[in-house]
Amino acid sequence: MTAAALLTDVRKTYRVGDLEVPAVRGVTLEIEPAAFLSIAGPSGSGKTTLLNLLGALDTATGGTIEVGGWATTGLSAHDLADFRNAHLGFVFQTFNLIPVLTARENVELPLQLQGLRERADRRDRVERILTEVGLGDLMDRRPTELSGGQQQRVAIARALVKGPALVLADEPTANLDSVTAGEIMALMKAMNQRFGTTFVFSTHDPLVMAHATRIVRLRDGRVEADERRRGDGDDG
Repeated sequence: MTAAALLTDVRKTYRVGDLEVPAVRGVTLEIEPAAFLSIAGPSGSGKTTLLNLLGALDTATGGTIEVGGWATTGLSAHDLADFRNAHLGFVFQTFNLIPVLTARENVELPLQLQGLRERADRRDRVERILTEVGLGDLMDRRPTELSGGQQQRVAIARALVKGPALVLADEPTANLDSVTAGEIMALMKAMNQRFGTTFVFSTHDPLVMAHATRIVRLRDGRVEADERRRGDGDDG
């Protein structure tokens, strides 16, 4: 079975003036399909950089990255944008919803960017996924008319509407209270189990890690520990 993602000796070094700052130092990692994985570590450990590399939002200094069997290393900026739009979904801690658009329109936008021209098809897919995340009666509200938890549900629906194999979430509970954060994590876990979508989180939140079936811990840009937990279906 093709891995959801495969990173081999991945390195990322930033240049600040004459200074080179290594953020990721030789990470090798295989992520299985339908994983619910947390990349954890203290500030400066490289977890957000690694997530950005995995999501083709940044390019590696060295090593190789494959997502769903597709190599992203060496692709042009244009090709990386096409790859993200076709294969990946993103959930951000600040929601990143367009304030002048309704929930329905925010979720529909990736389908339009993907080139899905049939309006009826787009509408059907949007309404189904918004209903799945519990917002069936709030589709025509704008972000300012929704709570933080509801906005994050819209963001999750937007990430899932294209049917991506991999969803990446950077600190998805950072702006939520603990009760809402727990509800959001339970929702994403349900979507993971229902659709078989691979979720990878970057976080230092113990609540997020408690839901993960695998935790990859980083320190100083290197994998410090790789913990598999109950329920991940792994026989190793």
